[in-house]
Amino acid sequence: MAKTLMIQGTMSNVGKSLLTAGILRIMRQDGFRAAPFKSQNMALNSFITEEGLEMGRAQAVQAEAAGVRPVADMNPVLLKPTTDVGSQVVLQGIHLGNMTAREYFGYKKTLIPKILESFQNLAEQYDLIVIEGAGSPAEINLKQDDIVNMGLADLVDAPVLLVGDIDRGGVFAQLYGTVMLLSEEEKSRIKGLIVNKFRGDKTILDPGIRMIEKLCRIPVLGVTPYLDVDLEDEDSLGNHLRGQGPGGLVDIAVIRLPRISNFTDFSVFGMIPQVRLRYVRNLRELGNPDMVILPGTKSTMEDLLWLRREGLEAAILKKAASGCVIFGICGGYQMMGMSLADPARVEGSRGEIRGMGLLPVDTKYEEEKTKTRVKGTFGAVSGCLRALSFMEIEGYEIHMGATSLRGEAPWLASVTDGRQERKTDGTCTGSCYGTYVHGIFDADGVASAVTTALMRAKGLLEDAEGDGMDYGAYKEQQYDRLAEALRRHLDMDRIYEIMGVER
Repeated sequence: MAKTLMIQGTMSNVGKSLLTAGILRIMRQDGFRAAPFKSQNMALNSFITEEGLEMGRAQAVQAEAAGVRPVADMNPVLLKPTTDVGSQVVLQGIHLGNMTAREYFGYKKTLIPKILESFQNLAEQYDLIVIEGAGSPAEINLKQDDIVNMGLADLVDAPVLLVGDIDRGGVFAQLYGTVMLLSEEEKSRIKGLIVNKFRGDKTILDPGIRMIEKLCRIPVLGVTPYLDVDLEDEDSLGNHLRGQGPGGLVDIAVIRLPRISNFTDFSVFGMIPQVRLRYVRNLRELGNPDMVILPGTKSTMEDLLWLRREGLEAAILKKAASGCVIFGICGGYQMMGMSLADPARVEGSRGEIRGMGLLPVDTKYEEEKTKTRVKGTFGAVSGCLRALSFMEIEGYEIHMGATSLRGEAPWLASVTDGRQERKTDGTCTGSCYGTYVHGIFDADGVASAVTTALMRAKGLLEDAEGDGMDYGAYKEQQYDRLAEALRRHLDMDRIYEIMGVER
């Protein structure tokens, strides 16, 4: 049976996901077969496994860091917010339905057998399991029914490391306050503290480290720096959605929809020196990009209406008319069509609304969710991005709607799904392109080809010779950089000892 370690945090976004990925990478380098586990994740960034099951993207990234195949058991419960007080519930990769927060709160303890089943499946296959908590273990109004922090640690008998974020300030209050709100039994599970996101001279921090160890009676096992690694963020709290990106010869603007999902579809562009990748929240920020990307969203109709209210739809239509490339993925693709119909009220109560009219397609929402990995090639692509023609692509589909082409509209790509069925995907008209394939830019050479095409359109071809960046190799390099940094700043010998593992 696998040995376990649990990473909990004093609050959300203290760096639990990144530390978990880094520790898993270290374990892989040390010769262990290790796996991530998060019993319950709330995020709009999801991933589709080879089996066509849905899981949190963060656990897929952690599995990648560990060098193992992502499976839904690594994240048995996924909550995808649909409103401020409700979420779609995904159990072991299967969509259960929508629940309000109160409904789910009363229901979640019935999920414990399934959570333990998933954990047991992993424990029988791996040497080590690194478990990630969620939010804080000291949410005193939620502790009684906890299935993701100390409640889970007790169920699987896992030792805990507690992480605090010094970058936000008050890290010692975070750590001490969290520990003091726990029961004596829960405190005894915490075997070490970690101060994360530190910048500066550590010797100045040392007196505080000694004091917090004395107050909490728990050793500090590391002061980890604000890490300069480029890995995918778990959710909309990530820094990638806040910044405007560095200057570049090509300007790509991603519309930051209120319910944006799977925004990691565009991360590859942020790694190309010639590209300035921006996330745009309003008309003032839109500026004059070379390419506008409409991303996926959990509520396509509501976010399309938001585009209209903000004046962004009208601005995007003007840019399309002037030849600016407009590219929609999943919900963004649906928005770009002629109409969106929801007779079964899958998305809400809108019924039917007109689309942006940029692509000759119509979308009808259905209760059955499409979830599959796909692999294939672009077709004969027209317009500015014609260099993509016949290039290979790979990714996944995850959507509720079915989209049909009008008349003889061309398709964008031909793909084979998880059932080995061949089908066409997306369409293109003029400078407008749409697809259901998440990760379509990640395949070797695709993002570079898009960049080169945009630079050619601006008359910058002499500067457009890309290096054919291998995105997969780049991510592997980043995982190794993360592991190298954590080895320097974490007491891994003590962590292995806490787990009962011999090096």
